[in-house]
This record gives sequence, C-alpha cells and structure tokens, in this order.
Amino acid sequence: MNVIFGTWHWSISGFVIGIIMLVLTYFGKTFGMSSNLRTLCSMTPAKKQSSYFDFDWKEQRWNLAIVLGAIAGGFFAYHFMMDTSEVVQLNPKTLNQLQQLHIDAPQGKLVPDAIFSLDTLFSVKGFLIVLLGGFLIGFGTPYAGGCTSGHAISGLSNLQIPSLIAVIGFFIGGLIAAHYIIPLLFN
Repeated sequence: MNVIFGTWHWSISGFVIGIIMLVLTYFGKTFGMSSNLRTLCSMTPAKKQSSYFDFDWKEQRWNLAIVLGAIAGGFFAYHFMMDTSEVVQLNPKTLNQLQQLHIDAPQGKLVPDAIFSLDTLFSVKGFLIVLLGGFLIGFGTPYAGGCTSGHAISGLSNLQIPSLIAVIGFFIGGLIAAHYIIPLLFN
C-alpha cells in the first residue's frame, strides 16, 4: 500500500507523463486543462454567439474525462489517502516571508486563510483580486494558446518553440508576482 499512499520519485512520475504524452501524440491529441473551458462553453448556447466556441465538443470528451479524474483524484487523495495528523512543514524562511507580508502560517492547512478563505473572498480587496485574476486567466489562456500544463507538458514534449517561450514567460511572471505583486497586495 505504500506505493499508493507514498510519494513517487520524480523520475517515475516523469516517465509516466512521458509515456502518456507519447500515446497522446500517436493519436494526434494534445494535453491541456484550459481547453476544457472552451469545450464546456461549446456545450452551451455560447457557440451561437461566437465562432470560437462553434466546434464539435464530443471530440474532446476524453479531455473532459481527464478533468473529472483530476477533480475526483484530488478529492479522494485529500479525504482518504492523506494523513491529516501530519502538518505540512514549511521552511522557516518561508514562514518569515509570510509574516513580513502579514499572511498567517497555514497552521497545518494546505493554504493560508489570509489568501484563500471565504472571508477574504467576500472582502472588497479579495473579490477584486479574484475578479482580476479570473479575467487575466480567462483572457490570457486563449491568447497564449494554452495553459501552463498544456505548454509545459504537451508543448515542450513536442518541441514547440512557442511553448518554450510561454513557459519562460510563466516563470518570469511567477517571479514578478512572488517578489513584487504579492508584497504590493498584502503589505
């Protein structure tokens, strides 16, 4: 049972992802989570409003199954396979940086309440952050031609230069957010 409940070495996970990418490439498919938003919209009357959503969504059922599997897998892993008595141990430097930003330590949770609680969401600042972030993701993902998983896993494995550029941009954006935007928002 330790194989199921324990963590896997990165080389095993990477090998499995590589095999999955080979199978998807063989069948002419590409992996990405954000394309499912377009598929879901194409199942609604939105396809009559925009040609972007006007395609046969049934060809993407396999990708919708991946999303449902990710949601179900996360639920089962958290509720049935995780030892909740073990508190997530953060690096003391990380705890110090969180304190400087006036963000409380997660206290055994996966994320801190100062960022990811319902009280924060229903505050003006929290609502505006979620609204702006949702808009940027909703606009940026189709504009960039995919999301982080699509570019970093599928695009890089197919040696696509636009995906390499996008992944470099994701890392630069993450560094800018971590060092400048988050301190600006929470100080």
